[in-house]
Amino acid sequence: MEDLYGRKKAYVNTGLIALNVLYFLFLEATGSSENTSFMVAHGAMYAPLVIEKGEYYRLITSVFMHFGISHIMNNMLILFILGDNLERALGHIKYLFFYLICGVGANIVSMAVNLGEYRNVVSAGASGAIFGVIGGLLYAVIINRGRLEDLSTRQLVVMIVCSLYFGFTSTGVDNAAHIAGLLIGIVMGILLYRRPRKKRNTEIWG
Repeated sequence: MEDLYGRKKAYVNTGLIALNVLYFLFLEATGSSENTSFMVAHGAMYAPLVIEKGEYYRLITSVFMHFGISHIMNNMLILFILGDNLERALGHIKYLFFYLICGVGANIVSMAVNLGEYRNVVSAGASGAIFGVIGGLLYAVIINRGRLEDLSTRQLVVMIVCSLYFGFTSTGVDNAAHIAGLLIGIVMGILLYRRPRKKRNTEIWG
């Protein structure tokens, strides 16, 4: 199926957004997403439980968890705007694989960077995966000579700079996960994305 602009619908991206929202609503209905202990009990990233207890599922569950309404609204808005483009570029299955690898990879790098104070850090959010989406799109846009659908290289670079600046000038932001997600996204884009070949015009002789 296609949307109003004749583009393929991005089912996976829509599903990822829905899953994030549904889990957030569940957390709010059963407790508070802004309560650190409650979030740890429901799957947030907490290195001691991953490293010492082997609770590796947290590398994935934390990608679908957010601290408060503004956190999830900001992340889902960006995913809604950009995720569809990358899903159409990669295809449904590749996009799902891409998203999860970026999210988990960003968590692993963040955990390694914060290892010195890992007992004090609890993290959650889709931003590592979303920065991965931005990185993948940046690669795809560049090799398509600066434009992919309605996205340009300049738009993505401005978004990256502004997002990183906001992260480094704010408190409680996992900048290691953001940078890791961006770099993993670029690498995954190189591995998974292939620029479509232009169709050659053919003449039919009757």
